[in-house]
Amino acid sequence: MAIITISRGSYSKGKDVAKLVADRLGYRCVAREVLLDASREFNMPEIRLVRAIHDAPSILDRFTHGKEKYITSFRAAMLKQFTQDNVVYHGLAGHFFVKGITHALKVRIIADMEDRVRTEMERMKLPREEALRILKSDDEERRKWSLNLYGIDTTDPSLYDLVIHIRKIKVEDAVDMICQVVGLERFRTTAESQRTVENMALAAEVKAGLIEIDPDAEVIADNGFVKVEIRVPIEEQEERVAEVGKILKSIAGVSDFDIKVLQKVKLTDGRLFP
Repeated sequence: MAIITISRGSYSKGKDVAKLVADRLGYRCVAREVLLDASREFNMPEIRLVRAIHDAPSILDRFTHGKEKYITSFRAAMLKQFTQDNVVYHGLAGHFFVKGITHALKVRIIADMEDRVRTEMERMKLPREEALRILKSDDEERRKWSLNLYGIDTTDPSLYDLVIHIRKIKVEDAVDMICQVVGLERFRTTAESQRTVENMALAAEVKAGLIEIDPDAEVIADNGFVKVEIRVPIEEQEERVAEVGKILKSIAGVSDFDIKVLQKVKLTDGRLFP
């Protein structure tokens, strides 16, 4: 049992690989579901959230704490999926959220540009030059999106346990390879690694709930006990602590908590320091 994340570009066959791996192993295969969960948290139509993936800086910045809110909502939705184990996730940023999870296999699927161009030409009925321009633009936007939100470059091979080039290695070969590697002892779920995922998921859910109070809140969860550190002006401390406590009590899985407050000073122009 394990978590498999598959990072892929458009027309790289990564989606096909993900679905076949899930079928072979009897795992759930998720991608769009996570995006939908995150869009509900935003109260944002799905199509706008999809566009935000390709234009994160300009769209998300229109919302108060847009970047932080998107990341926390996406993280909470994804980690909730991962707590159920036996899952294949394909899409953007999956590998970013499984850091520290020992039973997660991080895979990158790549393909030759010419093969991708031919597929784009056939599907969209485009001339070669236009298909190439679109693919290059899409690749660059994905890279910028990842750098802007997470500070990582999805094309960096060191981020993955396995990088597979679909050419000589066919889709069926890639499926065989992934299924063989994920069967190694080091990728099997243990009681300890499962607790790690559950703690991460609970912390992410709490952080998402606190985003309007303090987007920079620090949250640590350990078997139901949650430690929260927030920064608020001294004059708002009592009210904010009460709000945080109310939120924590409403979240399933939180058995007890500790709230630490670091003071912020409200300047004359309304800004907070530090």
